[in-house]
Amino acid sequence: MAARKGRPPVGSSQTGVPTRAAPAARTTPARETPGFTRPALAPSMIAAVVLLACVAIVDSSGFVFARWGVTVLALIVLVFAVRGRTWWAAVLMTAVAVCWNPLITVPIPDEVWAALQLVAAALFVVVGLVVKVPREADAPRAS
Repeated sequence: MAARKGRPPVGSSQTGVPTRAAPAARTTPARETPGFTRPALAPSMIAAVVLLACVAIVDSSGFVFARWGVTVLALIVLVFAVRGRTWWAAVLMTAVAVCWNPLITVPIPDEVWAALQLVAAALFVVVGLVVKVPREADAPRAS
């Protein structure tokens, strides 16, 4: 194989070797995990999607299933709000759980329900973003 001008031969192990000394590798600080989590974010987003998707079926019999879903998700977010000591969010999630409760219904006209669906969806998004639960210490758990 003929040598190439000023370059190592093709297939040589010297291909790709820098000609200058490489600068010292910079050590980037490792990303530290934050001291909190946002466990209410996922159930809040699911509840917001359910609320927005079910605005059209407020007056139908299938709305009962949406009420069950919203009530259960509001109670889940309520637990995370209490764990994160976000008391205003806990109060609002309690109100949502009571209003959307399918067992003991609150008599609200359909037009008001449609507006409340949108307000509750926005409320779930805000609460999901705001509620922060502190991480537990990295202590071994008893099994």
